[in-house]
Amino acid sequence: MIIRGKEFVNINQEKFILISQFGMWLFWIITYILIIKQGIKDKRYGMPMAAICANISWEFIFSFMYPLNNLQRILTFLWFLLDIFILMQFLLYGYKEYKKIIPRKVFYSSFFITLIVSFFTILAMMHEFKDMAGIYAAFFQNLMMSGLFIALFIQRGNLSGQSMGIAVCKMVGTALAAVCFYLYFRTSLITIISLAIFIYDWIYIVLIYRFYVKFAK
Repeated sequence: MIIRGKEFVNINQEKFILISQFGMWLFWIITYILIIKQGIKDKRYGMPMAAICANISWEFIFSFMYPLNNLQRILTFLWFLLDIFILMQFLLYGYKEYKKIIPRKVFYSSFFITLIVSFFTILAMMHEFKDMAGIYAAFFQNLMMSGLFIALFIQRGNLSGQSMGIAVCKMVGTALAAVCFYLYFRTSLITIISLAIFIYDWIYIVLIYRFYVKFAK
């Protein structure tokens, strides 16, 4: 059978989208695993509170409430399971970093309030933007996460709970999604957010590299 014109383009487009999605899911799974591994090694949490709350809320919504399809449900559920471990690490190790600043009750209350706010904010964004795939919410929280990783590094002044592998895998996973959306589902807002994420992720990688160089001497 000969495939011509738009049919050929559509098949290539579908293949590229599928490859991009699998690449994104794979690199984010690796990112989560590396965060968990580094957290166990350093006895420190590896993902900031707001990022954990936004991620696990998004993954719950699209695993149990609004799954796009069976494959997406399974892959998003894998993210959700890994994020449960990351959440547990935050609850286990997080308070130790802030016990001189805030009481234990305030720390845990702040976490659960942030989790609830994140959940309903994502649902509101879905309806506000008429985006039942959660694309805008995903890119917004990815941008937030990129900034928070830099802030966490600056706050600690070291790589506790973090690593170059985490930074690189996060950037690659996000870049695959960003390129796919730019080519086939382009919007001005997503494009601006994608560029901002890439810049912040690159800054994060440079900071980690300079830290390695400085303390390798």
